[in-house]
Amino acid sequence: MSASKKSKSASAKARQYWLMKSEPDVFSIEDLRRRPQQTEPWDGVRNYQARNFMRDDMQVGDIVLFYHSNCAEPGIVGLAEVASKAYPDPSQFDPKSDYYDPKSKNDNPRWMLVDVRWKETFATTLTLQEMKTLPELSDMRILQKGNRLSITPVSKVHFEIITAQVTC
Repeated sequence: MSASKKSKSASAKARQYWLMKSEPDVFSIEDLRRRPQQTEPWDGVRNYQARNFMRDDMQVGDIVLFYHSNCAEPGIVGLAEVASKAYPDPSQFDPKSDYYDPKSKNDNPRWMLVDVRWKETFATTLTLQEMKTLPELSDMRILQKGNRLSITPVSKVHFEIITAQVTC
């Protein structure tokens, strides 16, 4: 194997970090912890960029910062991990689902998901406001004006800063 193929292969397997948002009154980190095998499909994503992250970039074993959004105190509440490769989101085919997409076809699904598995619930939430006070996180996507994506990549450096904050 050539050196360039080895480095491409090695980088393809490097652990990645993600931030995934969920509204706690819809699905919280404690809901995930209580699921069988503490695993749940991350369904209902209807944003193409977020879908592409799951479909093209997420790998089994990647680490997820679980973020509670649209609540009194939004912030990072724990960790999960990607537990499956991407596969078609079945809710897109169910006319009774809030996430039904009549334009999506079984032979050409439009929406994908990954399963996520609970790893840890933090003793305290690292709130959005606290994150904004940390200059070393200033270029993190979630802190960028206008960012509303439910799934965003997180650098290893940002991940380490965040996890150091919640383990202090």
